Amino acid sequence: MTKTIRILWADDEIELLKPHILFLEAKGYTVTAVNNGIAAVNESKQHIFDIIFLDEQMPGLSGLDTLVQIKAICPETPIVMITKSEAEDIMEAAIGSQIDDYLIKPVNPNQIVLSIKKNIQQTEIITQKTTSNYQQEFSQLGILIMQANTWDDWVEIYKKLTQWDIQLTRSKDRGMDEVLRMQHNEANTNFAKFIKKNYCNWIQSNPDDKPILSPSLIKDKVLPIIKSGRKTLLLVIDNLRYDHWVSIRPLLSEYYTMQEESLYCSILPTSTQYARNSLFAGLMPLEISKIYPDLWINDEDDEQKNQYEESLLVSQLKRLGYTEKIYFEKITAINPGKKVTDKIHGILQHQLSVMVYNFVDTLSHARTEMQMIKELANDEAAYRSLTISWFSHSTLFELLQELSKKQVDIIITTDHGAVRVQNPIKVVGDKNITTNLRYKQGKALVYNPKEVFEIKKPQDVSLPISHISSSYIFAAEQDFFAYPNNFNHYVQYYRDSFQHGGISMEEMIIPCVYAQAK
Repeated sequence: MTKTIRILWADDEIELLKPHILFLEAKGYTVTAVNNGIAAVNESKQHIFDIIFLDEQMPGLSGLDTLVQIKAICPETPIVMITKSEAEDIMEAAIGSQIDDYLIKPVNPNQIVLSIKKNIQQTEIITQKTTSNYQQEFSQLGILIMQANTWDDWVEIYKKLTQWDIQLTRSKDRGMDEVLRMQHNEANTNFAKFIKKNYCNWIQSNPDDKPILSPSLIKDKVLPIIKSGRKTLLLVIDNLRYDHWVSIRPLLSEYYTMQEESLYCSILPTSTQYARNSLFAGLMPLEISKIYPDLWINDEDDEQKNQYEESLLVSQLKRLGYTEKIYFEKITAINPGKKVTDKIHGILQHQLSVMVYNFVDTLSHARTEMQMIKELANDEAAYRSLTISWFSHSTLFELLQELSKKQVDIIITTDHGAVRVQNPIKVVGDKNITTNLRYKQGKALVYNPKEVFEIKKPQDVSLPISHISSSYIFAAEQDFFAYPNNFNHYVQYYRDSFQHGGISMEEMIIPCVYAQAK
């Protein structure tokens, strides 16, 4: 035990509890014993205790009255009420006065120890157990990373890494953070090799082991649900990583039952212009540019790149045989949208409603541009925390709670994720080269082929080009593209920012969840 735990125990029959106190002292605890409430209050004023046990039925100052006075002195100290009665009114009064635990007499020493562990040693115990469990799985996970050769393999690896990231973040032991980060980086290195080996084949040959890609998400995941006849909201939260979804899932579990949680693959480039347009159109970008030339905006054009999503979606649904009118709304930081009540009215009038929320993506960009946001979201854990804070206080969460009451189901998904970049890669191109940090499209690109995933014939992966000699290059892992001119300033500004457009588990392995209203 690294720290001696100090216990205050107040009971009018404290002499009868001497064997319990000796048992606790033998375990290494320090126990201060008093036989009335007034003495307990005075001890609380004079000394700091880690936990306090109060008998509920003490003469004079009762246990409940003692509790109220001690809470005013040391509100953060856990207090355990010990009572002879389980009467409902007594328990409600105790709980209302913010007890942390209660025990029913007669108590045995082991019950006291368990209560101590639960109330003041729980975090330490969880930390030790979590660290131990990850250490035991480290080697096995390393083997899985080296042997992974299918999309399903990588989904399971990413789920496991995300689980450990979240669990270790909740613990107090920071010693394993660097180990997990190194293993995560190793996984991304091997995942990039897997994508480079298989991506072109997925687009060209449609093999059996091909994952669900952006163009087939509506057909494969959304259409079967809306054909069941249940009112459904398709919610596309731009740039929602899988770890973000795992973090906000508990908030929704009170209102929805998670029926299906899958991870699909964003197309390249993993950017809003390409991946989200592809999702809504049900087509690859090159097909969109050919079939709907008026609805596709090229990289070098100044127009907003995702202004025709509703038209693309309606066209796809018609091709799939769904001709009902839909409710469509896009919510951005600039355009917060209608009031919650107005949204509910519109959604209830349609079997399928679609909403696009851009907040998480906006947060990612703000983190790059604003020092305050960068400090608030200085790593993945803080980025998750900020996302949870936004969601829990958002009108979106309020809307979803109300829709649950109206028995409207939801499908939550995204178009791509984002990865925290660290390593600059030099690239040179003409003035029309794309500005994205994770992919570049243009002619006469100069780069080191060993550092990128290059697509010299964009038509092979169904990507449009702005010039007959244009090609695409993609950054992988934690790399980002930087120009030689003013290189150091550029690198310092963008290093450690969250970017998307390239190849990583965070950008490409993204959630699609179907949840039924409770």
